[in-house]
Amino acid sequence: MSEAVEDRTAGVKGGEARIEPLSTLPVFLDLSGHRAVLAGGSEAAAWKAELLAASGAHVEIHAPAADLSPEMAALLAAPRAVGSLTHRDGTWDEGALAGAALAVADCESEGEASAFAHAARAAGVPFNVIDKPAFCQFRFGTLVNRSPLVIGIATDGAAPILGQAVRRRIETLLPPSLSEWARLAAGIRASVLARLAPGAPRRAFWERFSDAALSGRRPAGGEAEALLNGVEANAPAGGRVTLVGAGPGEAELLTLKAVRALQAADVILFDDLVSGEVLELARREARRMLVGKRGGRESCRQEDINAMMVKLAKAGKNVVRLKSGDVSVFGRAGEEIAELKRHAIPVSLVPGITAASAMAAAFGVSLTHRDHAQELRLVTGHSRTGSLPQDLDWAALAGPHATTIFYMGGRMAGTIAARLVAVGVDPATPVAVAANLSRHDETRATGRLRDLAAIVEAIGLDNPILIGVGNVFGEALAAQPGDMLASAG
Repeated sequence: MSEAVEDRTAGVKGGEARIEPLSTLPVFLDLSGHRAVLAGGSEAAAWKAELLAASGAHVEIHAPAADLSPEMAALLAAPRAVGSLTHRDGTWDEGALAGAALAVADCESEGEASAFAHAARAAGVPFNVIDKPAFCQFRFGTLVNRSPLVIGIATDGAAPILGQAVRRRIETLLPPSLSEWARLAAGIRASVLARLAPGAPRRAFWERFSDAALSGRRPAGGEAEALLNGVEANAPAGGRVTLVGAGPGEAELLTLKAVRALQAADVILFDDLVSGEVLELARREARRMLVGKRGGRESCRQEDINAMMVKLAKAGKNVVRLKSGDVSVFGRAGEEIAELKRHAIPVSLVPGITAASAMAAAFGVSLTHRDHAQELRLVTGHSRTGSLPQDLDWAALAGPHATTIFYMGGRMAGTIAARLVAVGVDPATPVAVAANLSRHDETRATGRLRDLAAIVEAIGLDNPILIGVGNVFGEALAAQPGDMLASAG
């Protein structure tokens, strides 16, 4: 077994700057109760007016009534929970800017934008002209709103679509319930300061609080008080284990729940087949330990993995057992769950995309196409002894209207083909073989059952191989007559 622990060293090294140059300084401005001026009645101006009012500002909208867009008119007519919107029928003037907290305008021409920027600068008011970066002292960027937790993303106006893509990625990592936790944090802050000494006790509390907040669940009544009592009593945080399916390899195929589990983990025990890009989604502070189990290679014993999970959980750690594919399909999760339950350690499962589904996507087929298959069978090609299971019912696998997927069956390909033919499967039955599914070095092949051993050998026995047998692969075979080898790279 090997171990990989990420370096968490920070600070100044060899005179290097602690902070790289910033194109702009991100600042969060409190507008509650302050006046903001908005010039223009367009749809774009309506979006900015709504954003400013949501921040608690009293927004004065200067625009002729005839120029109000339907969006702005609807916004002005709608009730507001915070902030306010007031329409001033007419264009803006320099007097309107005096004393404002900030000013925003939607200007059609460069001349209008220049005049607005000049007037705002003379009044000492920060200004922004929508979609005209040359006339902006500040930019809005794009937001992830879990208020009072707010994340701002900016690209200095260079790539707003990229900023929006980053926002979507962050949105998937942060559960909506985080808003409730953030409000709870604000409400208990004074109690934490009063009851816990500075340093380790407060840090311990907020670390436990943050782990709970990132769990994806809503805060339970009295939860914060229980955490406070636990820290005051110097009680260790209760450890737990989450079995997480890492999917076939591509990070984007992870479930949102899997990503959140990785972000909350203290320790990650990961299999040899888990990709580096999946591990990159874990929180930076998490300790990462390789407990690889791979056919034909030196592996960590299952008993050692079980003992490690128990030890870490009893030490109060939040442990993620990260498995390739889906945790409930040929991953020995049953043994791990039984051992954890025997020690009364809380354990939960997060499903992942199993390799068979990734294979269907790679070949562009339905594994249960109604014209070809009414059954789908997932079969292990690798028993505890390293060979095919002795008790496989080969006759049951011979049905013509079924799709059979063999996991980890590369070294047994010749035997699989011979046994299937022996029980009556047509040697011309289409087969599909894939290695390193969904990764940059993915390799795929199609052919006939009689040629399965040769196809697998061409791909390479050292690769994690999946074998599909059934008529659903006929279309993929027809698209590439004969044996087909294709690489995703």
